[in-house]
Amino acid sequence: MAVIKVYGTTWCGDCNRAKAFMDEHNVEYEWTNVDEETEFVELVLQINNGQRRVPTIVFPDGSVLVEPSNVELAEKLTIEL
Repeated sequence: MAVIKVYGTTWCGDCNRAKAFMDEHNVEYEWTNVDEETEFVELVLQINNGQRRVPTIVFPDGSVLVEPSNVELAEKLTIEL
């Protein structure tokens, strides 16, 4: 089964909020700290047209959300708020 991949950092408020939202709603995802796993920085840059924007969330269907709000996450994950 394909998994949601979240690329972010520990110091990023949006990353922590997005992770907390997904944890609260029991959404399974794979977390990658791009500060520690620097080989993924290039992927984040490629997805975001050269910008290092986090969280960058890649879904199994190939779609991407960057710095999404909780509302945007809920819509994508079909979670009622």
